Amino acid sequence: MSNRAEILIKEALALPDAELASLIDGLLAALEPEKEADADLAWAAEIERRGSELQQGLVTAVPWNEVREKALRLANAERK
Repeated sequence: MSNRAEILIKEALALPDAELASLIDGLLAALEPEKEADADLAWAAEIERRGSELQQGLVTAVPWNEVREKALRLANAERK
């Protein structure tokens, strides 16, 4: 990896979580922009499926604060 890439990664990891997520999303979209439309369709289908499961009582929702706490804990563990 080049020195420039290492510097960029270090700076990116110092960003707040929301900005880092946005940066990652933009970088991934830049790698394969033609697949983005297919991904949007797949996500729309997934959202429909999950919404249907929730309405039918097949799954239960997890409060956002619990999901966020777990995600941050996992992200911080991976950074170490």
